[in-house]
Amino acid sequence: MGVDTVTRGTEKAVGTKKAEGDGRSVGVEKLVEAVRGGRADEVPSLLEGLGAADRGAVLAELKSLRTEVRGWEAKRPREAADVRRALYVAGAGCHPGASAAATWLGGRDLAPWRSEGSGLALRAVAGRSPEWLADVAGRLAARPAVAEHSYELIRGLVEMSGCAVPATDGYVLGWAWQFRAGSRWRLSFEGPELLERLRADPQTPVLALHALSMTESPEGLTWTVTEAPHAHWPTAVAALVGEGVLDRTEILDAALSRLLRGGRPRDLRFPMEVLRLVGPTAAEFRERVPDLVGMTADTPSPIAGYAQEVLAGLATDGGLSTAALAEMTSSVLFRTEKKLVRAQLTLVGKVLARDPGAAAELLPAVAEVFGNEDTDLQGRALKLVGRHLSAVDDSVRLELAGQAGLLSPAHRQAAVELFGESLESDTGVPYEEILPPVPEPQPVGPAAATIEELVEGMLAKGVNDDPVRFEWALDGLVRHAHRDREALTRAVREAFTTKSWQEPHHFSYDFRSLHAVLAGLLGLLEPSWIKERRVREPGSAACFHEALTGIRDARLWEASALIGTDALPFLLASPTVSTGGVDPLVLVERLRAYRDAGVEPAPADLAQALLRVLRTAPDAGRAEVEASALGTEAGQRLGAWLRADEPLAATLRFLAREEDRSLERWGVYQRVVVELADRAVVREKFPPAFRWLGGTLETAPRRCYHWISGGEHWAPILPADREVLAACFVPSLARGGSSGKTTEPLTGLAEAEGPVGRAVAVAVALALGAGDADDRLRAVDALLVLASRGDLDGRRVGEELAWLVAEGAVKPNRLADAARTAAVTGAYRTVWAVLGAALPELLGAGKPVRGLGEVLAVAADCVERCGARGELPGLAGVASAKGSSQLVVQAKRLRAALGQEA
Repeated sequence: MGVDTVTRGTEKAVGTKKAEGDGRSVGVEKLVEAVRGGRADEVPSLLEGLGAADRGAVLAELKSLRTEVRGWEAKRPREAADVRRALYVAGAGCHPGASAAATWLGGRDLAPWRSEGSGLALRAVAGRSPEWLADVAGRLAARPAVAEHSYELIRGLVEMSGCAVPATDGYVLGWAWQFRAGSRWRLSFEGPELLERLRADPQTPVLALHALSMTESPEGLTWTVTEAPHAHWPTAVAALVGEGVLDRTEILDAALSRLLRGGRPRDLRFPMEVLRLVGPTAAEFRERVPDLVGMTADTPSPIAGYAQEVLAGLATDGGLSTAALAEMTSSVLFRTEKKLVRAQLTLVGKVLARDPGAAAELLPAVAEVFGNEDTDLQGRALKLVGRHLSAVDDSVRLELAGQAGLLSPAHRQAAVELFGESLESDTGVPYEEILPPVPEPQPVGPAAATIEELVEGMLAKGVNDDPVRFEWALDGLVRHAHRDREALTRAVREAFTTKSWQEPHHFSYDFRSLHAVLAGLLGLLEPSWIKERRVREPGSAACFHEALTGIRDARLWEASALIGTDALPFLLASPTVSTGGVDPLVLVERLRAYRDAGVEPAPADLAQALLRVLRTAPDAGRAEVEASALGTEAGQRLGAWLRADEPLAATLRFLAREEDRSLERWGVYQRVVVELADRAVVREKFPPAFRWLGGTLETAPRRCYHWISGGEHWAPILPADREVLAACFVPSLARGGSSGKTTEPLTGLAEAEGPVGRAVAVAVALALGAGDADDRLRAVDALLVLASRGDLDGRRVGEELAWLVAEGAVKPNRLADAARTAAVTGAYRTVWAVLGAALPELLGAGKPVRGLGEVLAVAADCVERCGARGELPGLAGVASAKGSSQLVVQAKRLRAALGQEA
C-alpha cells in the first residue's frame, strides 16, 4: 500500500469521526465552517474525505445558508460574495443528482461565480462518473443565460467526461468570448493568434459551424476588418476551410441556411462574410439555387442583392433554368427596393433577347410590376412586356392584359395600344373612396370571477403593455382584496417573486408595473413612503411625459395604500370601453354604490373617473341629472363636469425663430409651446398629480429626456379630451426617435372623443414623417380612422406638413412613404386633400426641396385615380423647368392629371 493510499485512508477516518455534541463528523464541521467563512479554495480538498451521507448532511446546511445570505446584501456585501463563491463550489460537490447539481450551479444568485469558481467546482466533482459529468454539462449548456457564463465549467465537464461537444447558443457565446481575454474593448492578441487558437481547439469544427447558424451572432464575430483587423472571424473561418479543418460543404450550407432565414443585418454579417471569403464555385452555387432564390425574396436588401448578383451570373452563363429565373423574378419584383427591381428587369430583358422562347414563363412574373407603387418601374415593365408580347400565345396575352389593370392611369393609353380589346375597360366607373369602417369602442369584459383567474391573467405576458388588460388586473386586485385579502395574499406570494418589492428603487422607473399595488397588498412598503408618492405634484417645468405618467403613478400608489380596506371596495375609474372611456350612467351607479356603502371615493380614483367619463355619450344628459340627485359631493362634481362645455382645453404653438435670436439654431421640438387653459375646478379640487391639467405648468418650451415608453397608456388617461392629449403628445413626437414606439399614443388619440384642432393636426403631420416604419404605419392608421369618423381636417394637416417639411422636421421621403401607404388602401382622395394643401408652399420654395419628387409622384397617382381637377399654385413653374429629374417629371405628370394647361 502506497503512502498516498495510507494518507487518504487516514483522512477519511478522521473525516468520519463524530464531532462531540452534535453528532456531525469533523469533516462536515470543517466544510461547513469553510463555506460559512467564505474560504472557497479549501472546499474541494475538504470534500474529498466525505462520503455520500456526510455530503447530504452538508447539503442541508448549504441550502439554509444560501437563504440566509440573501439578507446580507445591504450590510455585508463583501462577506456575502465570498460565502456565495464557497456555496457554489460546495453545492457542486454535494448534490448527488445531476439535475439538482445543474440547478444549483445555474442559480441566479450564484451567477457571479460561474466563471471565477469553475476551476474549484471542477475539482469538487472530479470523482463523479463520466455519465454524471456529461449530464450536468448538457443541462447547463441547454440554458442560454447560464451557459454563456459557465463556459469554462461546461468545457471542463465535457473534457473530463469525454462526451460530445454541446453545440448550443449559450455555450458558443462563452466559447467566442474566451478568444477576447482581457479588456472588453481591447484585444489582447495580435496578428494571426485568432486563427492559431481556432486551429488548435478541437471543438472548433462543431462550434464554428453552430456559430454560423445562430439567430443572434456573438458580438466578436460581427466585427468588420476595419473594426478589428486582428480578430476577423470570417477570415479565420475561411482559412480553416481552405486547410480542411472545417468541412467546406457544411460551412457553405450553414451560411446559406442562416442567410435564408433573414434577420437583423448585424446578425447576418458573419455568415455573409464567410460566404464571400470562402468563394463558392459556380458548380457549388448551382447545387444551392433554391436557397439563393429564397434569399432574393425575404432577406435584407444587401443579402438579396448578393443572391441576385450570383443568380444573374448563373443565368448569363446558362446555368439557371427558366423556371428558377421566373421564380426568382417573382420574388425580386415583389420587393420595394427600386434598385433590385430595375436590375431584375434588365436581367430578364437580356435573357429574353437571347432566348425569346422563355417569354411565356417570364413575362407573367414581369407583369407583377404593374402594381408597383413606382410609376417609372411600371413603365419599364410595360415596355419589356411590349417588346416580347409577340412571342406568347393568346392565353398568356390575356393573363398579361388582366394584370395591366393594375397600372397607373398614366400608363393607361400605352396599355390600351398594346393589348387593345384584351384590356379590361373601367371607363365610366365613378371613383369610390375606400376608408376603414368607423371603429366602435369595444365593451370591457367583466372583472375576474376568481382569484385564480386574476393571478393567471396578471402572469400573462404583456399585461403591463395592454391598457385594457392592465385596468382589468388593477380592478380585479382591488375587488378581490376587499372580498378576501388573506386568500389573495397567499396566491400572490405563491405566484410572484416578491424580494425586490421591498427595495424602493424597484419602483423608480416602470410606472406601469402592478408590483407597487401587490407590494402594498403584502405590506412590504413603508406607509410613509407610499404617502409621499401619493401627493407628488409635477414641477412647474415638468415635461408632459412626466406629468402624464405621474397621474398613473398617483393611482397606483393610492391603490397600494388602500387595497384590502373598506376605503376601496372597487375602482370608480375602471374603463367600460376599450378606449379607456367610462359610460356616464355606469359611473353614476358606481357612485351610488359608494354612497349606499358609506364610502368616500378615493381622490385619485375619482379624478381619473371624471377625466374618463364620456361627456358626449347619448345618456350623458340623463347621467348629469341622476348624478346631481345622489346627494353626495362626488355626485355634484360629476354633474358639474358633465355640464361643462370644455372642462379641459389646450392651445399649441411654435416659437418663431424671429421672436428670439437665441432660437435660430433650435429645432422644432425645442420650440413647442403648449398652454393648458386655466381651470379652477381642476387646480382646487383634483389631487396634486392632476392639477397641471388646470394650467399650473409653465407656458414655455420644455425639454424631455425620457425614452418614449408606456405611450400606449396615455390615451386612456384622457379618452374624452383628445385635443388636450394631442397637445401633451406633440413635444415628445416632435423630438422623434427611431424606437418604433414614438407614435404609440396616436391610435388611442384617433379613437378618442372630444374636439379636434391644431394639436391633433400637428400630431398626425409629425407622425407621418416619423423615422421608423412602424411609427409611420400607426400614423397612417390614425389618419384613416380620423377620416372615416369625419374628424380629419385634411387641409389643416397639409398646411402643418408644409412648414414642418420646410423646417426639416419631416423628411419628404418618409412623408411620401406614409402617403403612399395610405393611398393604396383606396383613400386616394383623402391623401390628395392632405398633399394638395401641403404642396403649394413647398413648390414655391426658393430652393427645390430635396426629395419632393417622391411626394409629387404619390400626389399624381392620387389625382389620376380619384379624378381631382383644379389649379395647384407653384406647380406650373416646376413643371415647365428643363431637365428629366424626378421632380420635373412628376410635376409634369401631376399637372396633366389635374388638367392644367401646359
